[in-house]
Amino acid sequence: MPPSLARQFLCAIGLATVVLGAHAQGFPSRPVTIIAPFAAGGSADGIARVVARELGQVLGQSVIVDNRPGAGGATGLLLVAKANPDGYTIGMGATGAIVIGPHLPDAPPLNPEKQLQPLAKLADIPLVLVSGANSGYSNLQSLLNAAKTTEVPLGNAGQYTAHHLSAELLASTTQTRLPAVPYRGSAPAVTDVIGGQVPVAMVDLTSVAGHLKSGTVKALGVTSPNRSKLAPDIPSISESVPGYAAPAWMGMFAPHGLPADVSDKLAKGIQTVLEKPEVQAQILNLSAEPAYLGPKPFETFIKAESRRWATVIAGLPKQPQK
Repeated sequence: MPPSLARQFLCAIGLATVVLGAHAQGFPSRPVTIIAPFAAGGSADGIARVVARELGQVLGQSVIVDNRPGAGGATGLLLVAKANPDGYTIGMGATGAIVIGPHLPDAPPLNPEKQLQPLAKLADIPLVLVSGANSGYSNLQSLLNAAKTTEVPLGNAGQYTAHHLSAELLASTTQTRLPAVPYRGSAPAVTDVIGGQVPVAMVDLTSVAGHLKSGTVKALGVTSPNRSKLAPDIPSISESVPGYAAPAWMGMFAPHGLPADVSDKLAKGIQTVLEKPEVQAQILNLSAEPAYLGPKPFETFIKAESRRWATVIAGLPKQPQK
């Protein structure tokens, strides 16, 4: 290579290095948007706002929450996937859209593995199996014993939700007969458990907190591997069914192709936020449990979750929506 061309080549490399360095130092130079694919006012939205407020302080820029609900969380995440991968648009994602939706017969046009980049797991959402006061099932083992020989209808918060599939996983793991009865949310399922229309249901822990205190329903177990910090008196299902674990969860994602320096800055910022005791307390107050994982461990976790739910979904009969 002639000396003049060599000098030009080296100058180009030097300029690129300077530009990349400036990019790393300059992010963020304007507000960052977190797309929350959930309706405003719920626990997930609350967590997004807690993280946004604290992350803004860490990054030195405003972080705005933009609620874009729809299609079980896929609508908002599609916006994240199509955004410029520069770190200024990131989004929340949960169990349904990330590891369940892609395996459904009518899957939305979202491919999380190819379109999204994990930044951090944020929290687990406790699900609980409950029975009616007059159902005759005072603990999990009594339910499983009955369901070995007799069908015991089991309500859930909707077909193909984490609630539905965690119950199906319990049935397949224990070889019991627990036909699904889908509802449009946890609240109507709880109402029918209290009224005796269904003997048991898998629902959000928050939806039955008051009923557990009044004694109109009884908690048989939570789906997380260990007891919930929100309700430590309730046993985990795994205490009776070794190896069972089906937690619902949520995390933060960026568009695929985010530069490594920006990804690192966002991931470390989120870690700093989640390590604050006051943030952990706020998340617990929103009926969720802080459960931080960094980008690589979170990616590994997602792949395992996706394989697990793909297997469960493949064995399911289609169920009508109630």
